[in-house]
Amino acid sequence: MSNFELILRLLLQLTVILAACRIVTVIGRRYLGQTDVVCEMIAGVMLGPSLFGAIAPSIQQWLFPKVPIILATGEKIPNPSMSILFAISQIGLVVYMFLIGLEFNTEIIKQRLKSAGLVSVAGILVPFCLGSIAAFFLVNRGDLFKQGVSPWAAALYLGASMSITAFPMLARMLYERGIAKTHFGTLALAAGSIDDATAWCLLAIVLASIHTNTSIAAFAIGGGIAYVLMTTFVARPALTIFNKMVKRDGELTVQTLTLVFTLLMFCSWITDAVGIYAVFGAFIIGTAMPRGEFAEQLRERTEFLTTSLLLPIFFVFSGLNTQIGLVNTPILWAITALIVAIAIFGKGIACMLAAKLAGENWRESATIGALMNARGLMELIILNIGLEQGIITPTLFTIMVIMAIVTTLMTSPLVNFLLHGTTYDKSQMI
Repeated sequence: MSNFELILRLLLQLTVILAACRIVTVIGRRYLGQTDVVCEMIAGVMLGPSLFGAIAPSIQQWLFPKVPIILATGEKIPNPSMSILFAISQIGLVVYMFLIGLEFNTEIIKQRLKSAGLVSVAGILVPFCLGSIAAFFLVNRGDLFKQGVSPWAAALYLGASMSITAFPMLARMLYERGIAKTHFGTLALAAGSIDDATAWCLLAIVLASIHTNTSIAAFAIGGGIAYVLMTTFVARPALTIFNKMVKRDGELTVQTLTLVFTLLMFCSWITDAVGIYAVFGAFIIGTAMPRGEFAEQLRERTEFLTTSLLLPIFFVFSGLNTQIGLVNTPILWAITALIVAIAIFGKGIACMLAAKLAGENWRESATIGALMNARGLMELIILNIGLEQGIITPTLFTIMVIMAIVTTLMTSPLVNFLLHGTTYDKSQMI
């Protein structure tokens, strides 16, 4: 395939991806009250083999060719067209996780540390334990986890996957309703941020533990810990220079933005090189960035392009790996139902009860449970990592995507119902 043909294919792929995501989003927001993330998740599945591939398989395979190219030597390589899309999607993920880290507000956590800690522990510990127990029973089936994955690695991975929360979605829903600064809102934000940070650390341990060579695993875990410590205690104070540069220039200049992206890509490379994952490095360096005017301008410059152009490509990649037809037996559908039930009970119900124990009323406790139960884009990231790293099979990937869509679909209607008619005055703000 020539460079000219690759460019033509890429432009058509992007056209279809962006148009499909936008059409589904408009319909989903207007008629179903869903968020952009949910709609783009569904659009990604629709463009994959589950719908587009079932209706027009030859066209779908031509547009998004998953079949590898066989060289004259007999070696198989990924299709160059899909490799380009994959690379673009990974850049989008790195920037997006950087922005998530930029929104990680430690001051909110300090304000509600005790109650947020209780909700977060419940939201991590219960689904992690339930997911881990389920993994021990499922790992020997042969069609859910890749061959060679140990029961402990399977348990760690499935437990971490169950523990994830769609923190960006949670934050946006609270800010859109103007209740992010209420006692209830800050509790949800603090618990969600602690939850996601813990889940990503668990994932880093999982990725390190899948290496059979103990020295490689030790290097990955040690390198990850060293990176976090260096970023927290050395880089964080040094990065305050960005605030000074913005104050000096009056705005975030191209030169400053380029310097930020250079640092971001280098940090992502570091964590990828030690054997964890690029998005982990992006998230950590995002948390270390100075807040204030610099962070606000940085978010304004990068968020729209990332969420409107780069992330939809990632959703389509997830959709291409999601094959509903793989869940084709009563036992597999029973496993799917079990996974969904574990997800809802382990996350939503557990966080609701923890919030009630922390002193919230039942309505707000149930709302916190519904918000914490949403998996969203964060779940798709951890699932794609598991598939790429050879931990799970496409069948388990599909089951987990179904769980992510179901739990995320539930969130908006539940929150709308629970908060209907409620108002918060300034005296309830903190």
